[in-house]
Amino acid sequence: MTFELPNIDPELLDPPSQEQLAKPAPLHKPRILLLYGSNRARSYSRLLTEEAARLLEQFGAETRIFNPSGLPLPDDVPEDHPKVQELRELVLWSEGMVWCSPERHGAMTGVFKSQIDWIPLSMGAVRPTQGKTLALMQVSGGSQSFNALNQMRVLGRWMRMFTIPNQSSVAKAFLEFDDAGRMKPSAYYDRVVDVMEELVKFTLLLRGQTDYLVDRYSERKESAEQLSKRVNQASI
Repeated sequence: MTFELPNIDPELLDPPSQEQLAKPAPLHKPRILLLYGSNRARSYSRLLTEEAARLLEQFGAETRIFNPSGLPLPDDVPEDHPKVQELRELVLWSEGMVWCSPERHGAMTGVFKSQIDWIPLSMGAVRPTQGKTLALMQVSGGSQSFNALNQMRVLGRWMRMFTIPNQSSVAKAFLEFDDAGRMKPSAYYDRVVDVMEELVKFTLLLRGQTDYLVDRYSERKESAEQLSKRVNQASI
């Protein structure tokens, strides 16, 4: 059925189709970047992140963990600072991400938020986080809470990422890790396994499809208008 749509440019409209989603996936392992939100010597968000990385490797992914120690406050140094460049290069490398923050004063930590604030929505023609998968975890010193998770879920949407439904919140984290820094068996641990398994599944499902999934009519229209202005310039 065709409707009269006078506000639509039919040449820029691209009705979704199953055939367009049949693009083959890349052959390399899924690339997952993990970020955590504490610089403490015994950081439970780091220990949980390391545990998640082990699980992701078991599920067939390639992982890299960014150490936030030494990352300056946003806008306090030029963008060519080595730690800023390291973070941005890892983001560009990744196909999916894991974010893990402690809950401090009912919110994610400044250490974690600073990492996200250093990641721009666009770098020239590249949007470094758009279309990538995201899994969320938090650790708490007291009873179970979801404040940091809820905030990070908003952040993930703002960064135009596909945030998976499952998530992990580890209460009284100081009780959940042994002296070697390994997570003890528990329902919390089982949930972390669930989240990492789900992240790999969603990442595999979306690989090779993200450019198509995030292709938007409004942006195609804007690009067409910009092209028209450039081509029709009186002088160059």
